[in-house]
Amino acid sequence: MTEKIIMDTELAEISAFVQTIPPFEQLPPALLSKVVNTISICYLHQGEPLPPSHCAVHPLFIIRKGALNYRDHLDELLGKYGEGDLCTVFCQPPVSSEITVHTEEDTLLYSIDYQELELLVADYPAVLNFFVHSAEQRLNKKMSQINEDAIIASSLLNTSISQFYHSPVETIDQHCSIQEAAIKMTERKFSCLVIVKDILQGDKRELQPIGIVTDKDLRQRCIAKGLDFTQAVSSIMTKNMLTINHDASAYDALMLMTAKRIHHLPVMKKNQLHAMVTITDLMNNESQNAVNLTHIIRKAKNIDELVETSLLLPKLQIRMAKLGTTADHVGKSISAITMAFTIRLIELAEQQLGQAPVPYAWLAAGSQARQEQFAHSDQDNALIIADNMKPEDDQWFAKLATFVCDGLAQCGFIYCPGDIMATNPKWRQPQKKWHKYFNQWVETPSPKALLNSSVFFDLTTVHGEISLLEQVRERLLKKTKGNTLFLAHLAKNALMNRPPLGFFRDFVLINNGENKNVLDLKHNGIAPIVDLARIYALSEGISATNTIERLKQVAGSPSLTKASAANLIDAYEFLGLLRMEHQAKKLQLNEQPDNYLVPKHISKLEREHLKDAFKVIKTLQDSRQSAY
Repeated sequence: MTEKIIMDTELAEISAFVQTIPPFEQLPPALLSKVVNTISICYLHQGEPLPPSHCAVHPLFIIRKGALNYRDHLDELLGKYGEGDLCTVFCQPPVSSEITVHTEEDTLLYSIDYQELELLVADYPAVLNFFVHSAEQRLNKKMSQINEDAIIASSLLNTSISQFYHSPVETIDQHCSIQEAAIKMTERKFSCLVIVKDILQGDKRELQPIGIVTDKDLRQRCIAKGLDFTQAVSSIMTKNMLTINHDASAYDALMLMTAKRIHHLPVMKKNQLHAMVTITDLMNNESQNAVNLTHIIRKAKNIDELVETSLLLPKLQIRMAKLGTTADHVGKSISAITMAFTIRLIELAEQQLGQAPVPYAWLAAGSQARQEQFAHSDQDNALIIADNMKPEDDQWFAKLATFVCDGLAQCGFIYCPGDIMATNPKWRQPQKKWHKYFNQWVETPSPKALLNSSVFFDLTTVHGEISLLEQVRERLLKKTKGNTLFLAHLAKNALMNRPPLGFFRDFVLINNGENKNVLDLKHNGIAPIVDLARIYALSEGISATNTIERLKQVAGSPSLTKASAANLIDAYEFLGLLRMEHQAKKLQLNEQPDNYLVPKHISKLEREHLKDAFKVIKTLQDSRQSAY
């Protein structure tokens, strides 16, 4: 049953509800009032299909009370809608006959004619895009905004820009062609050139800067418009170039670039072109904290000093999160510091134990190997020892493993609950034994073998003879590349970990000990992407271990399209960002960091982007599943 809204009290109640729902919260009150006036109320009983016969041809539904589910032509559940969710399935033609939407219980819907809505909010493209863009597009836009936004560190306020800029600046004459500019940028590996013209200043000839051209200009102003590459580069340059004086602070530079949304800023000294600073130069400043910390670790004389330094690690993660640093950057920084702790512990152990009897490689597994570790994760490590080791040599390596693993535990890296550590004799073996392990796992993919594969296919050498691992990995990749049977087993095992389909009351939530009604960001979102990236890499014989690097390298291969790789990277980065911010809040409260997010603690818009991330994962999981 559908009823047109006529009562002012009802309009007020509906308006109060709708204005809290993205993207309607972006509309000014007067326009929101016009939108609300177009709303019809639909009452549907349990099990009824959508859309009702009396609704607009292309309705947008807002669920006020009740619940909906939508399914594909095989009747597989694709998602659920609960209170406050938007159902955009019917907004634009053609509506796929393979998608069905039904009520799960008696439901109250607000219905808006989408064509009428388009006219009303035509001046607000961001609102319209929210409806017409796919989950992938919305997520990409969100991640682009996050990567562009710069939250400024107080350290930049007191730091001179001279600590960051590059000099001299690469220039090109205004009469040179676009192609010449592109060649010069490629050869010099610069992302921009300053355009200059030759002028007579008194009795001297000088080069006066008149504009700037960047990689973005080449793409948008030349290639995208089909311009002749022989045209003068000045035809696509940005005129009225913004500059900054050489004695300005790094804070001033970052503020200017953020406000004007530019990534390159020429630096002037005595009215002369002096240097160039980029937004990357400024944001990468935060990594220097990690670099400084590793220097302190390398100089530590004993475990007590390492333990004292380890107390700074949570503070570093908090600070990087506050600065808007990406989760990828934080993961690489923390992983580098963990590596520094490990190396120093090995060095201290060797001072006590003497030189190793034979060459060896200390390995990191899991998140550390992928460079995706956060503060004080548990440790996953192993040892590959040269094949010429004697049985009695294991005593030395057992003592090394005990010293290092105990030291890491004292520094806050807890022992692995699954005992995947070098202290376990099983993971402290000569190279030939590791070859045998991987052969068995690939040729006989039992459940236990697949579990080991998910851990040990992500390995990196922290210290020692690099070739020991490289030789094992090289042989492994030859066996996995194109091995459809093994990859099918690995995929089946990985795809058991499915992302949630939507926030439907407690639908995606779990009760885990002290954590009531929470979302496990790691296992529900991040782990499925890590698993997919690993499978893609193994199927293509790619040796990279970092998840984003794996996706980038496999993009455009038979295993994964470039578009799908980009979508997965966006989803991975967004989930990592939520996890990083959640853990930073925990650390600030002196609580143990975890992966359990309460959905109500994030904004409604962030919850929408979280759903988008889950849709991206599910789409790629379904695609992988259908391949076997």
